[in-house]
Amino acid sequence: MRNVIGAILLSFASICQASEIEIQVSGEGANGTIVIDLLEDVAPQHADRISTLAASGAYDNVVFHRVIDGFMAQTGDVEFGKAGGNTAMAGRGGSTLPDLPAEFSDIPYDRGIVGMARSRNPNSANSQFFIMFEEGYFLNGQYTVVGRVIEGMDVVDQIKRGRGANGAVLGTPDKMTKVTSRP
Repeated sequence: MRNVIGAILLSFASICQASEIEIQVSGEGANGTIVIDLLEDVAPQHADRISTLAASGAYDNVVFHRVIDGFMAQTGDVEFGKAGGNTAMAGRGGSTLPDLPAEFSDIPYDRGIVGMARSRNPNSANSQFFIMFEEGYFLNGQYTVVGRVIEGMDVVDQIKRGRGANGAVLGTPDKMTKVTSRP
């Protein structure tokens, strides 16, 4: 009985602690606000990581370094992706925190879903994430779903696109000027 009550209280606490991040975006393409609902019940470690990095200011002025039309916009490289610096290595870095184990779910990669970027190792997600422009079901069960856009898909749609198969953004990429975590 005690375990059942504990599980109910833990579930209620998770619902009450649901959080979002608010991203202020600026650049040649997009200007505005994106709000992402972090899915703590689906990917608690990844949601906590994004919330922690946002609260610390680590995501401020990080560029959208990989943007593929009809697919997704990737950002979050807090090591090599800061605007105003040399972003040639953007997409290869992460935070000083350890990589996270995969938290795969049955949530499909629909338009507006936010996933964690990683290397070929499923347990290598760290700080980078991507927002889907369109569905990408080939990602289902392969990348951790961490959230969904609840406001500002019109801003996402305006993010400056990259070129070529890897979506590298030429010139000055759009950036997350300020990212805040909110309950």
